[in-house]
Parts: sequence; C-alpha cells; structure tokens
Amino acid sequence: MAEVGECSASNSSIQNWAKLNIEINSDEAVIFSETKSSSVDKYEWCKITRNSDVNSITLQNRSFNAILVDETLVQKDDIAFIKCGSEIVSGPVQDGHLSYKFEILSDSKVCKGLKISMDVEHTKCSICLNIWHDVVTAAPCFHNFCNGCFSEWLKRSQEKRTSVLCPQCRAVVQFVGRNHFLLNIAETILQEDSSLRRSVEEIAILDSCSLIQSNLVIGSGKKRTQKRPHSVLGQEESGVLELPCPQCGTEYAGFRCNPNTVHLQCHGCGGMMPSRFDIGIPQHCLGCDRAFCGAYWRAQRLQRSGTYATCNPETLKPISSRTISRIPQLTHENNQHEQDITERCISQMGKTLQDVISEWIVKFNNREIDRTRMPLNHVEMITAETHICNECYDKLVGFLLYWFRISTPKYLLPGDATERENCWYGYACRTQHHNEDHARKRNHVCRPTRSR
Repeated sequence: MAEVGECSASNSSIQNWAKLNIEINSDEAVIFSETKSSSVDKYEWCKITRNSDVNSITLQNRSFNAILVDETLVQKDDIAFIKCGSEIVSGPVQDGHLSYKFEILSDSKVCKGLKISMDVEHTKCSICLNIWHDVVTAAPCFHNFCNGCFSEWLKRSQEKRTSVLCPQCRAVVQFVGRNHFLLNIAETILQEDSSLRRSVEEIAILDSCSLIQSNLVIGSGKKRTQKRPHSVLGQEESGVLELPCPQCGTEYAGFRCNPNTVHLQCHGCGGMMPSRFDIGIPQHCLGCDRAFCGAYWRAQRLQRSGTYATCNPETLKPISSRTISRIPQLTHENNQHEQDITERCISQMGKTLQDVISEWIVKFNNREIDRTRMPLNHVEMITAETHICNECYDKLVGFLLYWFRISTPKYLLPGDATERENCWYGYACRTQHHNEDHARKRNHVCRPTRSR
C-alpha cells in the first residue's frame, strides 16, 4: 500500500497547525512523497513555512515540474505565498492536472488544519479513462497516463517509426518518467472510493504491458549528425553517427537506432543507450529500477572510449557472479561497532566475508529468509541470477549480514558482544546514530521490542 508522504519536521509533542495528508507541526517543514513503505527513494514535493501573520504560508516548489499557484507559474525552487482559498495546480497548465484548494482553519492564532479538495476526473488516464495505475508523466506537456497504457502507445509509435506524440494534446514527447507523487494521490483516491479500483485481472494486464521503469529520453525525430570514429572489439570503423548514443547511425550487433528511437539515460555515467524491450540484455537494476549501460554495451561489443560516456560492465552484474571483501558501510544501520563485531565473528569462524555471503545467497535463493525488510524493489522477483547495481548489492549484503548475525548463537560471537543487552528499539534505534556509548553498550542487531 502506498504511503501518503512524510514530513521532515514530525514531532508529536507539538500542536499541529496544518495538515496536507500528513500532519505538520513545525513552523517550517519539507514534505516528501515515496512510492511505497519499503521504498528507499523519497522525493521532495514542497517546503511549507508558516508566516508570522499565521493566516498565510509560503510554499516553495521542490518538485521536478513547474506548478501553478493562483494562476501564477512557479518554477522549481521558486516560492509563492498561499492564503485561504489559494488554488494550486500540480503542473504548468490547469488542463489535465490535479487542482488543490487550500482552506486554512484558524483557532486562537494557530492554523489547525489544511484541507485539499480535488476533482477525481483530473486523476484519470486519457487513454483508458480510469484512475491512473503506476502513473507516468510525459514532458514537456506534463500530461499523465498509466504506465501500461503509455507503454503500449510508445511501442506502436516505435513500430511506425514516427515521433511519439502525447495521446492527450498531440505534443511531441521528449521525455517520460514515473511520477511517484501522483502515484500516492491515486492510491489515496482508491482508498477513499474502492468502487474506482480495477479488477485484479485488469491490473495484471497493465503491469505486464508496463515498460517504463526509469526516465526515458525520446528522440524528436530531428537528425543531428557528427562524424566520429568508433571501434568494435577487434574492428575499427568510422561513419556518420547521430547523437546521442553510439548506436545512432552505426549498426552494432545487428541493431541501429533511428531518429525516433527511445533512449535511456544511464544512472552511472550519464550516457545514453537505446531502450530495447525485445532483448535478453538487462538495462535496469531490478533492485532500484535505475538504468545502467555497462552490460548492454558489453553485449553490443562496443569498446569504451572517450567519445561517448559508457559504464564499466561491472556496474550491473548478476548477484551470483559478484564478490565482496569488505563489509558495506550501511550494514547494521551504519553502526560501526556492530560491523566490527560481525567482522570478528566471521574471522573467529575461520571464514571470509565472501564465504558467508555465498552461503546466505543460497539460502536467499531458496527462499529460506523473510524478505520483508529487504531494502530493494521487487524483492519477490530477485534471485541469485538477477542483475543489480553496486549500490543495491551493498544493500543486499547488509541485509544478509543482519540475518547472519541474528541466526548466529551467542557463544559464537566475540566475548564482549555476548554480555550486551538488546536495545528495546533494535535495528530501528535512532540513538545509536548519535550516541556512540549507547551504540557500543547495547546490541542493535535485533528486532524491536518497543515502538516509539
């Protein structure tokens, strides 16, 4: 279930003065949105500051898109003053975007509540005419669609080798990406009115069609050529190439981009590669849905050079083919004392870190481990042969070392670790991050027995 959002200034001991699907109880707060409770990625939406006159607030746009505030365009990082009755539109134009009406309720000079009203019709995909499912936003027009619906539209455009036009306004689409904030809004609407939900079968069909995992850069159809030499392994070749990627204008492994080919931007190097759904070469890390180009260009036998940015193939590899020699810094919630205990425990057993991780990857692959707290996306789909990036592999190693520690009998731990009592809050303890004495004296590699 999607979470509505999170505020950076939550403190239950202070009187709430505003509510935006979350409680705001500070004079200044940054509001985030996230895809789901297990997601590690959070996206800033806006910063809200209560003004001295308590009847108005200042809103700073922290999202990726421009928004309208009382019919005035507010660009990213710009501010606008909001008062009772102010209208906010989630895009640069009113048509086709969510509209919010702010109502400030005052009581003894304290703003007690902030209500939002929205038109459900503005949360419907113009292709299927249902509430968005896994919503994506097209740019520069900023219209929103279901991932599956737009993916099918995109495929048909590619098959026809024509420019990708927005299904709603027919503007040429140059960029499309998943919109986590609007996804939360759609989930909230469905919670309020279950009659708007689609059937399980419909959702399964949509998910099977969804091809947009990370941001896509779409060609405008205009040719830009530049003569640059490229070499395939063992073969020198030069020709007229079309930006932005090496395969634009030059055929590698039987494929050549056309002016309307959709491109992915690599998260690792920032370079481009064609988005290809019909091949068995991974282009995304399943753990974070981000695009990486190393494995793709290696399969295309493209030699790395200074002409185009390309990743090292090691950036995206199967879990089973990876090796590790050091405990990742994020292990045990960044608690260095717990990391030291784990390292000494492994050494006392006469094993290496790689030995332990290899053993637990087998258990993980055999589904002997509860994956609830696994800090990756698509946790049920991940196997030992799944391609993930370096960052996600470090997270997986930290997750496996947690299970290694809680499964290890106390008598196998170093002597100074066996005498410690468990912290009530376990791995969720916040004190361990700023109180070194507490982090050392209490065991935090355990489940919480008390909630805050």
